[in-house]
Amino acid sequence: MSTTTRTCRNPNEFATPESFELALSLSKYIGANLDVGHYFAAGYDPVEWMRRNHKRITNIDLCDRKARQGAQMPWGEGDTPLHEILLLMKRERYPFPATIQYEYKGTSDSFTEVKRCFEFCRRALA
Repeated sequence: MSTTTRTCRNPNEFATPESFELALSLSKYIGANLDVGHYFAAGYDPVEWMRRNHKRITNIDLCDRKARQGAQMPWGEGDTPLHEILLLMKRERYPFPATIQYEYKGTSDSFTEVKRCFEFCRRALA
């Protein structure tokens, strides 16, 4: 991806590999909550970051986004590699939890949409 897609809208947020590295370098007691959808939409590879930094991850937020700062999408309709992320967590037995982040405009009520996200996870891990 071009570097123009890798812009951070808020200079104080942790959104780049470099900003995460800086924060993690400050203390061994600092961990990362990786929002995989936002990280991906910013032009970075959350799967690779998880592989390299899994020991410092406290939890991850799962959401599906279009690439290049694209919109939040119903799971399976965006570009975020959610399937690969879930399989990596299963294969490597990472101990940190993953939470469903429901931020897109669904076609039904929130309960139904979160259930749909959960079923996506269930199918990916089957």
